[in-house]
Amino acid sequence: MIIYLNGQYVKEEEARLSPFDHGFLYGIGVFETFRLYEGEPFLLDWHMDRLNNALEQLRIELELTKSEVLAILDRLLQLNQPPNLNAKVRLNISAGPGDSGLFPDSYKKPGVMVMMNPFHPESIPVEKEGVILQVRRNTPEGPFRLKSHHFLNNLFGKRELGPDAAKEGIFLTEGGAVAEGIISNIFWEKDGCVYTPSLDTGILGGVTRRYVIERLADMGIEVMQGVYPLKELLFADEAWMTNSVQEIVPFRRIGSTQFPGKDGNLSKRLQEAYTNDRKAAKDYISIKG
Repeated sequence: MIIYLNGQYVKEEEARLSPFDHGFLYGIGVFETFRLYEGEPFLLDWHMDRLNNALEQLRIELELTKSEVLAILDRLLQLNQPPNLNAKVRLNISAGPGDSGLFPDSYKKPGVMVMMNPFHPESIPVEKEGVILQVRRNTPEGPFRLKSHHFLNNLFGKRELGPDAAKEGIFLTEGGAVAEGIISNIFWEKDGCVYTPSLDTGILGGVTRRYVIERLADMGIEVMQGVYPLKELLFADEAWMTNSVQEIVPFRRIGSTQFPGKDGNLSKRLQEAYTNDRKAAKDYISIKG
């Protein structure tokens, strides 16, 4: 695999990072993960918005434009040629090298890395089993959760869940409220109204979460964001998870509670809307020979 690293396109085994990079030493870095559909990204503007907000919070000085990202992706597609140009992308920004010890000022020489792996859409389960984790969701390190290098809480959740890709672990807050999945946001529908945990629970503001909230509003369906006990989720008519790689995946079961899964009406409508909106999107990468 060829990756992009600080202005160069290099083989993954030849990539070199400074041991003094504060992204490595102290976890000061952020990233975005998204898919390319036949060479085309979706909702890239929203990913860039979230990335730039996180960089501002961490005082990492970087001007990375959408057009620059598209150019990098274009070149990586040419170099890697994933089957059908379907790929999973990680756009990673680290603080960059610095002296030993925490640095109170701005980081002016960040590291930029873009990795691209082939992605097979058929690998996404059509429905999942939700598992309520004993590990509780930690609170964000700052005013809101960043998609940062700090992933220990997610790791402990994944270790509890195990390797089964057809399962998603669901975190609760310390107070017992529904938070989010290990790699997803959580939604459910009850009596025609949709519910999802609010950002006040300390969850990540997912890009696909944002899409679902806005799309449901366009469909005339009320979306309530709040702090909800687990019983609210378990009494739902249907439930689903969202992320930018797996999109919208319904739950067939959470714990011992059964749900419609792939036969759920609203999640199916959202999946169709997502596909149609994605195909109509203007984020497009032209592949040159």
